[in-house]
Amino acid sequence: MTSPDLLGTRAIDAAQLAHLQSWLGRTETQTDVIAPAPVRGLAATLDRDDDEPAPGTALPPLWHWAYFLPHARQSEIGPDGHARRGGFLPPVPLPRRMWAGGRFHWELANPLRVGETVQRRSRIASVTHKAGRTGDLLFVQVEHRYSNERGVALTEAHDIVYRAAPRPGDPVPPPTPAGQDAAWQREVVPDDVLLFRYSALTFNGHRIHYDRPYVTEVEGYPGLVVHGPLIATLLLDLLRRQMPDAAVARFEFKAVRPTFDLHPFRLHGEPAADGRGVRLWASDHEGWLTMQSTATLA
Repeated sequence: MTSPDLLGTRAIDAAQLAHLQSWLGRTETQTDVIAPAPVRGLAATLDRDDDEPAPGTALPPLWHWAYFLPHARQSEIGPDGHARRGGFLPPVPLPRRMWAGGRFHWELANPLRVGETVQRRSRIASVTHKAGRTGDLLFVQVEHRYSNERGVALTEAHDIVYRAAPRPGDPVPPPTPAGQDAAWQREVVPDDVLLFRYSALTFNGHRIHYDRPYVTEVEGYPGLVVHGPLIATLLLDLLRRQMPDAAVARFEFKAVRPTFDLHPFRLHGEPAADGRGVRLWASDHEGWLTMQSTATLA
């Protein structure tokens, strides 16, 4: 049964929104080392037969998500498996949260490399509220800037959306058909092991990815939720398999519809005629669009 804390039916009033927006401009700086073990782990999880990562090996695009991981103490974990709200991110009182999208710009002359020390400076760029058809929505945008000893290597804008728990009779947004005739296609089976391995690699304790009773009985989803960042990583991995020598300068993605572990899903890619861009998207077993993205090549 859903606990009162997770019902999310309470509206965000003006005073509460003002409090949440007081987080605007808040910053956090962390340092990490690009160790080889996460590179090996991600290669195995993505079913790649890559060479052993040696010092100086360039980090593939989006693999930086295996670093700068959250390390909240066990006593600080909230009911959904994330750290209790507050701290760097604002304490949004809505129960559902998802990684809604992101935008990335790589400095190709200065890639992140295995063995080097990297600093990430993060900033709360915006906190915005919207009253949707199914209740309150709150959007938080976080900007990350990754730098090594040579300067900035990567900038990232990370979109997080918080929403109320579902209620009987809530309108369901109509799905969008996904194109099925792409030049590149790959089927992915999102079994429990794949989701567990990616959660482990990113130290992601969010229970929607591994705890079936929680995700179905508390958050109201039909099955385990496939990580949005995993799907985005798989989309760029599709590009890398088709164009191994391509250098990705920019990438942006938007999550359109949740993907669950109940059925295989498909990755699609279509290179532009000028060779500078690639349109990438994912669809579920019914052919509905679940994620859309674009990559810009150097």
